[in-house]
Amino acid sequence: MKRYITYSLFLIAAAWTLVSCDKFLEDDPSDRLPDSEAYNTVADLRNNALGAIYLNIGGSAPSQGLQGTARGVWDLNTFSTDEAIIPTRGTDWYDGGIWQNLFLHRFGNVDFTGDTWNYLFKEVLACNRAIERIDAFAALHPAENVTELRAEARALRAMFLFYAMDLYGRVPLFMSSSPTVQEMKLQDRSVAFKHIVSELQAAEGQLDVARSSAQGEYYGRMTRDVVDFLLAKVLLNAEVYADDDWTDDQHPDASAMMWSIEGETINTWAAVERYCTFVSACGYTLADQFKDNFDISNDECPELIFTIPMDINNFSNRFTQQFRSLHYNHAAALGLNGENGPCATIEAMKTFGYDKGVNADARLFWTYYYDNVFHDKTGKLVTLDDGSPLVYQPMAVKLDLSNDPYEKTAGARMRKYEIDYAAMSDGQLRRNDIVLFRYADVLLMKCEAMLRGGKAGAEADALLNQVRARAGMAPRTATLDNVLEERMLELAWEGWRRNDLIRFGLFTRSYTDRPQTDADRHGYTLVFPIPGETLTASASSQNPGY
Repeated sequence: MKRYITYSLFLIAAAWTLVSCDKFLEDDPSDRLPDSEAYNTVADLRNNALGAIYLNIGGSAPSQGLQGTARGVWDLNTFSTDEAIIPTRGTDWYDGGIWQNLFLHRFGNVDFTGDTWNYLFKEVLACNRAIERIDAFAALHPAENVTELRAEARALRAMFLFYAMDLYGRVPLFMSSSPTVQEMKLQDRSVAFKHIVSELQAAEGQLDVARSSAQGEYYGRMTRDVVDFLLAKVLLNAEVYADDDWTDDQHPDASAMMWSIEGETINTWAAVERYCTFVSACGYTLADQFKDNFDISNDECPELIFTIPMDINNFSNRFTQQFRSLHYNHAAALGLNGENGPCATIEAMKTFGYDKGVNADARLFWTYYYDNVFHDKTGKLVTLDDGSPLVYQPMAVKLDLSNDPYEKTAGARMRKYEIDYAAMSDGQLRRNDIVLFRYADVLLMKCEAMLRGGKAGAEADALLNQVRARAGMAPRTATLDNVLEERMLELAWEGWRRNDLIRFGLFTRSYTDRPQTDADRHGYTLVFPIPGETLTASASSQNPGY
């Protein structure tokens, strides 16, 4: 059972709040505690300068948070891919066409891309303000050590910039809480990429080695292993992020890019390996069972590196993915609510081997609800409104199901997180911490880096097969194709599919219900459009194709 340890960083109300949903530079000073009350001690700095930022890694409103909420980072990275889809189901889920447009890569017609940008840069602004508060405190209290707090703020800022750069390509790199127009100017992606790596490297050595995912003083905070994971993730995508023209089908060679780590100069693939090794040295192991990562008590899981803390009593973060996916009657039978929307694509079902019956990947059962007949907690059959048994139809899914016989039941539904029967807010306020970074990903990243660096063989095979063995699956030879497939099998619905497909050069291809568009063929859709108000404020040009 989860231990309810009160940790003031997450319980103290934000000392200041940025309020606008559409202009990330707007601020409301009336929502802030006076400086004379908010920043008197190191504990004040931790709680009031950094507390709100940590809280906002999660969220309860649309487009807030890195995962958990709707119409934000997670949706952009998931429903634009071959992993998941939100079909139109008659009068349900059309929503002005945004979900169809997201799946079809018509990103200029997806209205929440601007809200996601604003969320990310509100947090960058918050990090800048926190650093200014920490620096001001340090000047007044030279005997106090605030090095770690400042490193946390820098690492947090770099993380939000990473997500923004990944989604939008070009980003501003303003370093103050009151940036000038010049500071707001969008920077080339390669410049942002190098800046993010530099900031993470600078922060890494000044952070504690405590586990962020475990309850205690560092629960949910930036620690050294979280930053090492981020460095591996950023560098693994070096050929994407160092490319300032993603429309010309030409990419830099990551093996020729050199990085200094612990006084040694090594190339990108060796650097990814090194940072993955650093994480391994912190003692992370794969959980005994795949499902342990997503249980109600997953704060005790030895595999989790960075999570969004969830707690019915203490935190306000929401988890909508499962809430949105389950059929109304299925969710109601579990004592929850449901919206009968998102489901797996046909491509995902084929990857999991759904059509192979008993020879399907074992993670199919733990990732999706599909053919089964369902019962409520008392054993009563779950039915559709017409009284027939509710049975999901995984291979009947398509983009528009209006007037289809399987309009309400097409598509396998998200199962990955254990149902919390004590959940509140229709099942969104629950106790399972939301998984952001975990050790299985580290093993797969290291395996991929070895392959890209020309080091195929027994060691790379062993990394891949550690992950497969935990799932009860037979060993395979480590190849790039097998690694990409394993990443879907292991990490489905965890927010990495778009990132993976772009790195493998497969994001813009056609597949079931998704033809390749002209914008796809020209590479425009590898990033999302920049919001218009940002272009105006920074005197910058829009990304190509929009």
